[in-house]
Amino acid sequence: MHTESVIFSFFLIFTGAALLATLSLYFRQPLLLAYIVLGAILGPFGLEWVVDTELLADVAHVGIIFLLFLIGLDMQPSHLLQMLRKGYMVAFISSVAFALLGFVVGYGFGFSMIESLIIGASTMFSSTIIGIKLLPTTVLHHKQTGELVVGLLLLQDLLAIILLTLLTTLGQQFSQGLELSLSADLLISLGALPMVMLAALGFVRWVLLPLIKRFDRFHEYIFLLALGWCLGLAELAHSIGLSAEIGAFIAGVSLASSLISQYIAINLKPIRDFFLVLFFFSIGASFNFPLMHSIWFQCLVLATLVVTIKPVVFGWIIRPICKSKATSWEVGFRLGQTSEFSILIATLAASSMLISESASLLIQATEILTFVASSYLVVWNFKSPIAVKDHLRHD
Repeated sequence: MHTESVIFSFFLIFTGAALLATLSLYFRQPLLLAYIVLGAILGPFGLEWVVDTELLADVAHVGIIFLLFLIGLDMQPSHLLQMLRKGYMVAFISSVAFALLGFVVGYGFGFSMIESLIIGASTMFSSTIIGIKLLPTTVLHHKQTGELVVGLLLLQDLLAIILLTLLTTLGQQFSQGLELSLSADLLISLGALPMVMLAALGFVRWVLLPLIKRFDRFHEYIFLLALGWCLGLAELAHSIGLSAEIGAFIAGVSLASSLISQYIAINLKPIRDFFLVLFFFSIGASFNFPLMHSIWFQCLVLATLVVTIKPVVFGWIIRPICKSKATSWEVGFRLGQTSEFSILIATLAASSMLISESASLLIQATEILTFVASSYLVVWNFKSPIAVKDHLRHD
């Protein structure tokens, strides 16, 4: 894409986003829906004014990285470990239950065994973007609701990384020896996670904080140092087989105990929001709406089951570790959608010829429908930065 077309695309996206966001606020609708609708209107399957959605998706991925970095800045390491200990069984049991739900629906609609298994895998996880974007930073991150939402999403991200690696193995024709080597690489990557966390804490204590203390008068330097630390650890995590998001989260957690963490968080929020607009735009722009006529009923059934069953299952499973029944239900509704990992699963499986175009479209359509429905449920009923009711709007 030429420089002029990039500038023109950004002009269309952010001018259009501002206009639709204004209408959304007037009619008390979720802002996230406006960005997705804008992508559908301007994208390759709409007016075709913005066609390079792959580039935009890559750029938008940076927004997810910054989002996890900012969440990490609000998480003390001791609180994080306690939260993960409480949530690992919940993450495992719920993932199995939701995978079974997706498999039964897929197989019931006539998809093959492999396709049904992958459809089930796509329903296992909840959206990190929706879950955290609609979570008020100053209100919930240090309360049980925020701790459970963030902890479960991080555990699901780890499971998603394992699943994507297994799909990559299944989609390629390796010899037995090479498959074993790949499995060994996966175990090494997961085993390296605690070492990355310890190394990050040590680097912050002995290198970053002394540098910040010495040059704290230069705000631009602190800003650049934070960006470099976030993206550097994200790239390190990606290079050892983990996700860039987990690396960014570790980068944030390693700084959370320092006094500078809140200053960094405040200054990076505008950058995060810039990239997240691109993320939601790319979701709407990349979806092939003209093909929906062939599977609209299957999409509607699966999306309805996900939005209604996920809150119930989460609410029931986490009730024993919650302080109140209301907290368990709120966590369930905040996690009541499929994940952005669903698109990655669908794309990878389709490119490897493991699933048909119809199955891939079903997975992607379910993600969009559950994104929209879940956003409505949260912004109308719970505290969030973009709640439509004044008494629920918190950041």
